[in-house]
Amino acid sequence: MACMKLGSKADGFQRKGQAWFCTTGLPSDIVVEVGEMSFHLHKFPLLSRSGVMERLIAEASEEGEDGCCVIQLHDVPGGAKTFELVAKFCYGVKLELTAANVVYLNCAAEHLVMSEEYGEGNLISTTETFLNQVVLRSWKDSLRALQSCDADQLHIAKRCIDSLAAKAGTDPNLFGWPVTELSAPMQSPGGSVLWNGISTGARPKTSSSDWWYEDASNLSLSHYKQLVSAMELRGISQKILAGSLCYYAKKHLPGLNRRQTSAEPISYQGRMSSEEEQKVLLEEIERLLPMQKDMVPPKFLFGLLRTAMILRVDPTCVSNLEKRVGMELDEATLEDLLMPTFSHSMETLYNVDCVQRVLEHFLAMDQGAGEESPPCSAVDDGQVVGHASLMPITTVAKLIDGYLAEVAPDVNLKLPKFQSLAAAVPEYARPLDDSLYRAIDIYLKSHPWLPESDRENLCRLMDCQKLSLEACTHAAQNERLPLRVIVQVLFFEQLQLRTSIAGCFLVSSENLQDRGSGVGPTAAAAEGGCWATAVRENQVLRVGMDSMRLRVSELERECSLMRQEIEQLGRGTAKAAAAAVGPTTSGGVWAHVSKKLGFKLKSSQMCRAQEGSVSNQNSTDALKPDNAKGKTRAKHQKNAFIDQ
Repeated sequence: MACMKLGSKADGFQRKGQAWFCTTGLPSDIVVEVGEMSFHLHKFPLLSRSGVMERLIAEASEEGEDGCCVIQLHDVPGGAKTFELVAKFCYGVKLELTAANVVYLNCAAEHLVMSEEYGEGNLISTTETFLNQVVLRSWKDSLRALQSCDADQLHIAKRCIDSLAAKAGTDPNLFGWPVTELSAPMQSPGGSVLWNGISTGARPKTSSSDWWYEDASNLSLSHYKQLVSAMELRGISQKILAGSLCYYAKKHLPGLNRRQTSAEPISYQGRMSSEEEQKVLLEEIERLLPMQKDMVPPKFLFGLLRTAMILRVDPTCVSNLEKRVGMELDEATLEDLLMPTFSHSMETLYNVDCVQRVLEHFLAMDQGAGEESPPCSAVDDGQVVGHASLMPITTVAKLIDGYLAEVAPDVNLKLPKFQSLAAAVPEYARPLDDSLYRAIDIYLKSHPWLPESDRENLCRLMDCQKLSLEACTHAAQNERLPLRVIVQVLFFEQLQLRTSIAGCFLVSSENLQDRGSGVGPTAAAAEGGCWATAVRENQVLRVGMDSMRLRVSELERECSLMRQEIEQLGRGTAKAAAAAVGPTTSGGVWAHVSKKLGFKLKSSQMCRAQEGSVSNQNSTDALKPDNAKGKTRAKHQKNAFIDQ
C-alpha cells in the first residue's frame, strides 16, 4: 500500500488513559474534547492551520476565559483517531498518509477549514494531491480508500468508484495493474518467470475478465451496488457483471452451496451476518441480476430460490426468481429441482408446487416465442427426430418425468398434484412415454390403496402407443396397472408389430420392383434389412422343398415295390385267403390296403403340384404377405404326409 510521509519532528505525544498530552516542555493552554478522548494542546499550532480552531479559540478568549480553555469537537469526521493525526500534522510531527486514512483526513481537514489560506501545503491540498496522484491511480489503493468511506464521504467514494469502474473495464495486462501490485513474479526479457534471478521457462498467467471479482466482493453492499451501476454505465458486458454478482452472493449468502453445512460461519464484512442482512442482500442481488437467458448458471439461480424460501423474503422476489429459473429450466439438472419444502405444514417432502410454477413460466416463455410445435417422431433407437426448436421442451419433459419419478415415493403426495404436474407437459414434448410410465408405476407402487378409478385416471396420462417394446413388455406383466390399460398395451403392441411387418414387406416389394426395372447396382445395394430377411427365408423354404422332393421320390419307389409284392401275393394265395378269411373280410383287407396306397399316391401328387407352384412363383411371390401363408401350408402338408 502506497504512503506519503509528512512532518519531520519526533513524536511528542503521549497517551495517559483517555487523554493525550503534548510533551514539548510548555504547559498546555487548550483542551480539545473529541468524543471520550481529551487532547491537551497549545493554541498557536492549531489556530495557525485551521480556520475553525481560530474562530473557536477567539470566541473562548472573548468570553473572558483565562488560562486553559476547553473546546468540544464531537462532530469531527473520523473521531478521536483522526483528530490525533490532525494534531500531529499541525505540530509537524512525523506521520504516514495512506489509502486507509486519507479519506478521513481529507474530510476532517475540510471540516476544520485547513486550507492554503492558513498555511502553505496545508492538510486539504496535501490529502487531495495524495488522492489524485497516488490513490486513484491504483486499483488496490482505490479499493482500500473506498472501504474506509462512510456516508459522509460520498464525494470521495464516488471518485473511488469511478476509478475502479474504469480499471475493471480495461485489460490489466495493458498497464501492468493489478499484476504489479499483487507481487507478480519478475520476468526475464524473454517473458519467462524469474526465480532468484534464474529463468524458469514458465510463462506468467494472463489476467481474465473476472480478475476483480474477489476484491469487489469485500465491499459493503451499498458501495458494491454503486460500483456495479458505474460499471454498467461504462458499458461492461452483462455477462461479466452477472458473474461478479454470483461471486458476491456466494461469498455472503449461506445455502447457495449444498456442500456447505450449517455449522460453517457466514461472514459479512468481517462479522457474522444476521438473517435480516441476508434477506436484504438476496433481494438486492436478485434486483441487480440481468433478466436475460444464459447470463447466470441455473444451479446458482436454484440456490438463490432455495435460500429465498429459507429466509422467507418478499414474495415478489421469490416470484421473480421462479421466472428466472423458468428461463433456464432446459439447462437445469434433476438435483436442482429437488428443493425441500420449508413450510411449517410439511405437506410433501419436496416443493412440487414451486416446480410446477417454474414449469409454467418456461412453457409461457416457449409459447411466447411464437414458434410452432409440430409433433415429434422417434426412430427405433429412441432418438428424437424433429425441429431443432423442440429440443428445449423435449429436454424439460424428460427432466420433469425424472422429477416425477423421484417424488412419486412420497406417500403424502396427493394424486391431483402428481397428475397436474405430469399433465402440464405438452404431449408433443414426449416422443416416448417410457419415463412417464416409470413415474406412474412408482407412484402406484407407493400408493397401493388407490381405487381402480384413480388408477385408470392416472394411467390416462400416458399414451400406450408411445411406449417402447421394453416398456410394453413390462406393462403387459405389471399387476399394478388396471386390466383395461394392460389390454390397450397388448393391442397397440400387436398393432405396431403388424405395421412394422407390413412396412418391411412393402419396402422389400418396392426394392424388388426397382431391381426388376433395371434400377442398377446402386439401388440394389440400398435395399435394406427387409430384403435380406426375405431372401434368407426364401432360401430356407427352398431347402425344405428340396428335402421334401427327395422324400416323396423315396416313398413313391417304396409304394411301387409294395404294390408289386402285394399283387404277386394276391395272385398266388387268393383262393387260400378267401377260404380262410371269408369273402367279406378279404375284401375289407384289400380295400384297406388300396385306400392307404391311394391316399399316399394322392398325397405325393399334391406335393408335386405344390412344389411346382412354389418353384414357379419363388422369385415373385416370396415378398408378398401371402407368402407366409404358403410357407405355413407347405409345412403342415409335409408334417401330415410324414405322419401318414
